[in-house]
Amino acid sequence: MADGPDGRGRVVAAATDGACSGNPGPGGWGALIRFEDGSVEEFGGADPATTNNRMELQAALATLQRLAELPLHPDLTLRTDSKYLIDGLGSWMPGWKRKGWRTAAGKPVLNQDLWQALDQARLAEVPLSYVKGHSGDPDNDRVDQIAVAYSKGRKQTPPASAAQRSASQPELVVDAAPVSLQKLLTRMELADRLASGGYALSAVELAQLVEQPLNRLAERQGSWRWRDWLVEPVETDRWRLRRDPSGSKQT
Repeated sequence: MADGPDGRGRVVAAATDGACSGNPGPGGWGALIRFEDGSVEEFGGADPATTNNRMELQAALATLQRLAELPLHPDLTLRTDSKYLIDGLGSWMPGWKRKGWRTAAGKPVLNQDLWQALDQARLAEVPLSYVKGHSGDPDNDRVDQIAVAYSKGRKQTPPASAAQRSASQPELVVDAAPVSLQKLLTRMELADRLASGGYALSAVELAQLVEQPLNRLAERQGSWRWRDWLVEPVETDRWRLRRDPSGSKQT
């Protein structure tokens, strides 16, 4: 594990989401960053008059700016359920820039201020990856909860360390609470889908699912059991889940 300045290691996962009531209306955004040692940062913000798309862009912008300050795992992706964000950064932006920030129809690009900021903040080593919203993905569900809470005026409580951050930066929350039963059920349902489909997971993805530090997974040799599933190596740094008929046991 490559330690950062605070000993948490590299960032192994990041997720963002935006929410808006009324669209336009009061909105919020949420973000989550996971580290190799298993710790998590959560942060977000609000805008009293905005749109869902602006909140999606703001969430990604704040997260990229935060990631630029941290050591990153080479397999890291920024996960989002916003195709608007992915298409804008990945496909549309070159054309907008050639046309002086105008669309193919000659109209000014909406949310140009945020798109330009994202263009400056993007990290070549951190691609965006799409996750379907409300599909049982634990990190996507969590950042959705944060975004909705901010949109409704329910601020997260920052830790003491956040008091030293600039007032213009998002509030930071370190998630040190035990995993709730509801979240555990979601993860187990997702594990069942992955096992049924025979999907191979990267070490980073597996660490997110079983909520174990990446360095602990790196020490695993051969097959091992997590709750109701056997976790089996299929190739270097790739794992597959298989339902274990012998019963549940936490390892």
